[in-house]
Amino acid sequence: MEIRNFCIISHIDHGKSTLADRFLEITETVSKKDMQEQFLDSMELERERGITIKLRPVRMLYKGYVLNMIDTPGHVDFSYEVSRSLAAVEGAILLVDATKGIQAQTLANLDLARSRGEEFKIIPVINKIDLQSAEVEKTKEEMVQALWVKKEEVISISGKEGTNVEKVLEAVIRDIPPFKASETKSETPFRALVFDSEYDSYKGVVAYIRVANGELASKDKIYFFASRTGGEAKEIGFFSPKRFSREKLSSGEIGYIATGIKEVGVVRTGDTVARQGEKVLPLKGYEDPKPMVFSSFYPREAGDYPLFRKALYEIKLTDPALIFEPDFKEGFGRGFRCGFLGSLHSEIISERLRREYDLDLVVSMPSVTFKIVEKNGKEKEIRSAPDWPDESRIAEIKEPWVTLEVITPATMMGNVTDVLGKLKGNYIDTRYLSPERVLVAYEAPLRKVITGFYDDLKGATKGYASAGYKVKGFYTGNLVKMEILIAHRVDEAFSMIVSRDEAYSEGKRAVSNLKEAIPAQQFAVALQARTGGTVIARETIKARRKDVTGYLYGGDVTRKKKLLEKQKKGKKRLEKEGKVSIPQEAYFKVFRK
Repeated sequence: MEIRNFCIISHIDHGKSTLADRFLEITETVSKKDMQEQFLDSMELERERGITIKLRPVRMLYKGYVLNMIDTPGHVDFSYEVSRSLAAVEGAILLVDATKGIQAQTLANLDLARSRGEEFKIIPVINKIDLQSAEVEKTKEEMVQALWVKKEEVISISGKEGTNVEKVLEAVIRDIPPFKASETKSETPFRALVFDSEYDSYKGVVAYIRVANGELASKDKIYFFASRTGGEAKEIGFFSPKRFSREKLSSGEIGYIATGIKEVGVVRTGDTVARQGEKVLPLKGYEDPKPMVFSSFYPREAGDYPLFRKALYEIKLTDPALIFEPDFKEGFGRGFRCGFLGSLHSEIISERLRREYDLDLVVSMPSVTFKIVEKNGKEKEIRSAPDWPDESRIAEIKEPWVTLEVITPATMMGNVTDVLGKLKGNYIDTRYLSPERVLVAYEAPLRKVITGFYDDLKGATKGYASAGYKVKGFYTGNLVKMEILIAHRVDEAFSMIVSRDEAYSEGKRAVSNLKEAIPAQQFAVALQARTGGTVIARETIKARRKDVTGYLYGGDVTRKKKLLEKQKKGKKRLEKEGKVSIPQEAYFKVFRK
């Protein structure tokens, strides 16, 4: 059978998972009685949020062809998942919502696909044509301009209704080139690219592979180049969409190897796996992801540290964009400093740790990487506010800037301009994609983009605008460390780096959000923001009230006064000695604007 390897790419919420559902139905890969919406989005978080977080491979049979499809995420924070998917296939379906048109992440994913070379085939598809608000012709014009394709090449479908979906499968067979191995004989040395992995408590690390050359049989001895570690193919097979074992995998096929390896750091994404004893060159792997947002995570219970460490290693198997290193802070104990591709990525990892491993964590405020030039000429990277040096030692501060691309309806250009103005960046350019839709290019500090920008943009444009960004470089900034005091004690988890001229407004916002996020205690809780030893903003959480005189039914008034005075002294003592219970979600609520 001939093989076609492809993935689906698009902006978030354009219908990738729904289209994948129709493919599974048409090819009868999943029976009707087992079918459910977002079938490939097996993670609970994916279903709750309605987004794809994790790439999912699946093998389908259609008209005598083997179709290996990878469903990919759409949010900018998971673009590394998209890049890995593209490296494992020969073509992609570029899906665009007919009601929204081309959006920022559509263009970003298109650039990733084009970087694969001229032989990489992109199939343009417009989805949701069944909706009354669909603007099919306008969306086609946008795709013609963006993709440089003919209008008749764009396929219009309804993933929900199944309209024209079979035409997409036929285009995959017709237009996406078959896999070409340099050597395809069965005696050719085996080698394959590891594009993902997961941990199975019974089978060890399960490596997701795309076979480049030769064949691998079950029970063959294998070797991983990067870790220089040997193992055995305990089980091999493909995804249909659950793991389905078979005796061998051949050139061009996408499948898995259950290695039996229990050390999760041995199998790495982008590595080459070969058969032991055969001399082959490693395949070209992936560029290492470059996290730009960092947070420190600490277990509330010190005894949970071993479980926390194990959980991070297992999650990294399924999400190689996550990086982490041991961290220790007085008052928090042992934890890990984690790097993420964005603020949503950070939230998702935090939520997975809580749900999947039942971990109660303290999470520091997300921060970007800063470069500090000290007065002695040394330059060092700072990834968290608690590590910020004393101002007397600082000669220059550099922070990362990004180039933003915002696509918006022309009628909402004014609202978008107001939102961009709050970023304190620089306008670059405006380009009309059509008479009704505008692309605005803008550059701004990354720390401003990750603190509520997407929520502000969505609110200002009623959800019609979209945005994506690329890191531009490091530039000098006038920044200062802002500390948050809770009940007169500095809580380093809430410390953040802010622009000096915005310190007051940022401090006021932070303590106001904290007031809403922290429940009332038995005593009044002072919330303060300060910079350089000076308090610049304050809020107070009122004490939880209790009528200690309620049971009295008569007698002298001095009895009531005595009880009230005793309660007052108790609350004062609690203010000095009591600890404030802070829920985990408070750390992200304060972070958002």
